[in-house]
Amino acid sequence: MASRDSKPPKAPKAPKPQHDDNGLRRQAREAAVQVLYAIDAAGEQSEGFVDDALRNYWAHLEGPAPGRPYGDALVRGVVAKWAEIDPMIRAANPNWRIERMARVDRNVLRMATWEMVFGDVPPEVAIDEAIEMAKRFGTEDSAAFVNGTLDKLATLQGKLAPRG
Repeated sequence: MASRDSKPPKAPKAPKPQHDDNGLRRQAREAAVQVLYAIDAAGEQSEGFVDDALRNYWAHLEGPAPGRPYGDALVRGVVAKWAEIDPMIRAANPNWRIERMARVDRNVLRMATWEMVFGDVPPEVAIDEAIEMAKRFGTEDSAAFVNGTLDKLATLQGKLAPRG
């Protein structure tokens, strides 16, 4: 996919949480992880590329996609805040360079970080959902890695009380 616009996309406002979402947010998160993976693999974050990646993802689904508005907001939000999110992840896990993390893991971490820090998702929910995404798309070690990193990140960001 060729870049049509070199400007990074603007960060969208996060849609209000729907606590009775019946899987809408889960569908959105699954989509976001896959689209962020593709964006990361391509090394392209322009608005045109992001638009194409989202359009291509949703086009392959059969039937309605009620999670699409939140999925799109997640992807656009992460891309807009990428340069702020990655240092937060590094601070939470200083023994790992983000480039050395498994691509699935780092994009699950990016998504959950955006939800906790820039969205209005409670940290416990963002962490639990990220663990589920890591189990679904990552390796057998991904869930524990994501859990530990996000717990530390949430504590560093003042979203969770330190454990002790």
